[in-house]
Amino acid sequence: MSRRMWVAAWAVLCVAGIAATAALNAFSEPDTQPEKPVSAECAEYIADIEAQLAKAKVEGNDDGVLAFTRTRVGADGCGDEIRGHFSGDR
Repeated sequence: MSRRMWVAAWAVLCVAGIAATAALNAFSEPDTQPEKPVSAECAEYIADIEAQLAKAKVEGNDDGVLAFTRTRVGADGCGDEIRGHFSGDR
């Protein structure tokens, strides 16, 4: 086979591979995991954090940093929910 035939065959295979990949990506379902419901205690704790951030903004201390010396009773397992809620803001 001549060099041109090899290049043409290679180009056809590349185009076919790209088309197949695009088709598979178009028809595959995204890997979305359903969101876990946030417990009432965690939702209340997140609302309290939001209120503290709003208060700091009104007072002019809006550097976006809050420090907590202890967690609220009943909100011990809320770390993932808090990180998930506020990770979209940054």
